[in-house]
Amino acid sequence: MQPTPAPPHAAPPPSRWVARWAPLIEPGGTVLDLACGSGRHVRWLAAHGWRVTGVDRDSAAVQPLRDLAEVVVADLEDGSPWPLPGRRFDGIVVTNYLWRALLPWLPAALAPGGVLIYETFAEGHERYGKPSNPAFLLRPGELLGAFPGLAVVAFEDGLEAEPARRVQRLVAVAGAADGDPGAPPRIGPFAPRRLLP
Repeated sequence: MQPTPAPPHAAPPPSRWVARWAPLIEPGGTVLDLACGSGRHVRWLAAHGWRVTGVDRDSAAVQPLRDLAEVVVADLEDGSPWPLPGRRFDGIVVTNYLWRALLPWLPAALAPGGVLIYETFAEGHERYGKPSNPAFLLRPGELLGAFPGLAVVAFEDGLEAEPARRVQRLVAVAGAADGDPGAPPRIGPFAPRRLLP
């Protein structure tokens, strides 16, 4: 028996990595979905009670999100200033996106105790599909070393079996305002998956 396809208006499910680690973000807190595209994570996060800001350059893609979240239309790659100066978030979600010039901005955009959830493609993915340009593929261990001021809670670097893709994933937490990491982060439920090196 074939599974019933999702209705065309249904949002795709969130990344399993995002769904697993989102409970670390302050309940009801503010979350930035960077390069949010059509908003699968904006929708999911808003449905779970977080106040979401979605940023993307595609104004048509984010238009339907305006009733769910604050939407900022900005090209993150054209050399323009950071579109959210002075703003801090309880969580930042980035998936399937890499623009290295933005990486230094992310820790400063986290509130004390804020959680960064990042998942994107890594070298070796070119064997499985797009992206294949090295500019958009993380080097081995690159994501792990990209945020030295944050406390890493989880990291994966490997081949996901289904669908086949080479990825790096990271969850990291900002310390309290005085530099003390504070209480241990709340760990969400674990759903094991097989990752091949």
